[in-house]
Amino acid sequence: MTTEAHLDALKAKHKELEAKLADAIAHASSTDQELAEIKHEKLKIKDEIALLEGKLKVAQSGW
Repeated sequence: MTTEAHLDALKAKHKELEAKLADAIAHASSTDQELAEIKHEKLKIKDEIALLEGKLKVAQSGW
């Protein structure tokens, strides 16, 4: 998988987690633990996206 394809997959997963979080917030039966887990996973993916985007910028600039 190319870096760009991996980045696209991560962005799609982040978007899915965003929807999952919104759905969980809307349902009163969701626990604080469930919300925290979704937020944590979303943050991990966001960090990985930022890392890959940084690597791509460096690679494209020729550094």
